[in-house]
Amino acid sequence: MNELSHTQFFKAQKAQEVQVKDIIAEVYHALTEKGYNPVNQIVGYVMSGDPTYITSHKGARSLVMKVERDEIIEEILADYINRNFENQ
Repeated sequence: MNELSHTQFFKAQKAQEVQVKDIIAEVYHALTEKGYNPVNQIVGYVMSGDPTYITSHKGARSLVMKVERDEIIEEILADYINRNFENQ
């Protein structure tokens, strides 16, 4: 039994940091597997905030709601700019 006069140590483990690009990829694959147009569905979600645009297949809906919609736009726009304008 531990003595009450000693300090107890507790070390909480950090939750794994979620990467927006990984979430977009998972959502894309889930939508594709279910036969949806992933671009249309993701745009619908980002514009409206309605999570029903994203399938619950493979937990995609829960996953996409872990990040803010503006973070999704930022990630997609940054990738677009890097692919199209950085090497000019």
